[in-house]
Amino acid sequence: MLAHLFQNFRWTIGFTILALYFAWLWAGWAGVFTAVILIVLETSLSFDNAVVNAGILKKMDPIWQQRFLTWGMVIAVFGMRVLFPLAIVAIVASLSMWDVAHMALNDADTYAKYLESSHVQVAAFGGMFLLMVFLGFILDDERDVHWLGNLEVWLGRMGKLESLEIVFALVILLTSVHYLPEAEQSAALVAGIAGLITFVFLASINQYMEMNMDMTGTAGRAGLASFLYLEVLDASFSFDGVIGAFAITKDVVIIMLGLGVGALFVRSITIYLVKHETLSAYRYLDHGAHYAVGALATIMMISMHVHVPELITGLIGILFISAGVWSSIRHNKLDALAQES
Repeated sequence: MLAHLFQNFRWTIGFTILALYFAWLWAGWAGVFTAVILIVLETSLSFDNAVVNAGILKKMDPIWQQRFLTWGMVIAVFGMRVLFPLAIVAIVASLSMWDVAHMALNDADTYAKYLESSHVQVAAFGGMFLLMVFLGFILDDERDVHWLGNLEVWLGRMGKLESLEIVFALVILLTSVHYLPEAEQSAALVAGIAGLITFVFLASINQYMEMNMDMTGTAGRAGLASFLYLEVLDASFSFDGVIGAFAITKDVVIIMLGLGVGALFVRSITIYLVKHETLSAYRYLDHGAHYAVGALATIMMISMHVHVPELITGLIGILFISAGVWSSIRHNKLDALAQES
């Protein structure tokens, strides 16, 4: 067991040691301690992301799986945790990326203020995208494994109604936007609708490609659609962690190191789940992860109005996933007893 874990996490452990060494060079032992806290925070907040990723990744062909684990790793660590926040601030402050990078290193308080000022729009986009991920799962009428019994069966039947998840999502968005200050309503509405459109567009392309796998080159395009879907999913998970990190430290270098290593751990967990077919062994783990996604989407929509501590977000996700694992183990034991008798 330990050998398998080391095999899957050896590169991540190596990068962790290297990152902590750089943290020590940059800010001493205090920097190392803070980086460790951020690594734990990012990993715990994104564990449900790893489970959902694994469910999608196992359906992709080996070439696109490898690209997700190489190109996708670079995008996740440097793109979403470093460049994406810089780009957000550059747009909000009407500055060049170079000026924003200089600000992040030399005036972290101002950088954090600009980053936090974009929270409503980012939360609306990410919240709607994640909400559609959850609704697409819970309203799937073709799903034959139900964690919550008759309730999920009934919700699955409801999913036969065309585009019901879009209706639900828009009602939630409009309700949330209605209670925002008038000056923020338009931007939040546009961002939320953009998140919904992004999900529908990527999901529709992926579904179309999967239905036409016999066409030449379609498998590759289907892999590309799934790859893009996973990257947007990762972005929706990651940005709140970036903002939350500023509550712990204003040191952008330590934030980059901590969150970057956390992202590497999330990818390593994804690989482990796929290689060892963990989702098959724990039949309700995918359910727990999607309920955690639904909870995160709800928290992001609520965070447009009030601050929700990252500790609560992480604990709720861990609670749902732990419940899914426990239910799976219980089901496996009952199933084994039934077969023996």
